Amino acid sequence: MVADLHPQVRWTEAGGFPYGGTYIGPQAVIDGVFAAIGREWDSFGFRVDELLHAGETVVALGRYLGRYCGCETELDVRTAHVWRVTAGKVTSFEQFTDTALVVRAMQGEKA
Repeated sequence: MVADLHPQVRWTEAGGFPYGGTYIGPQAVIDGVFAAIGREWDSFGFRVDELLHAGETVVALGRYLGRYCGCETELDVRTAHVWRVTAGKVTSFEQFTDTALVVRAMQGEKA
């Protein structure tokens, strides 16, 4: 997936999300988001339920599914991703999700 990111991609994780903030460039996304998820979650994924296409903008509607390391609670939270693509490269990404439910799942509470 990283191969499809523009060198100056602007990647925004929602405020309140454990990895919330904006990351510029593929390496920042790897370090700030993907590596952290890989270290901290036994499993974590995004299931796409619907894709909406509007020119250079793609909206993916779906669910985060996973289990935080050491917790028995399963994460299952509605999520939307907004992707902007130019010349075949992702130039920006923005995440929308109920961050409180994600944090609760990380604390072992039912999300």
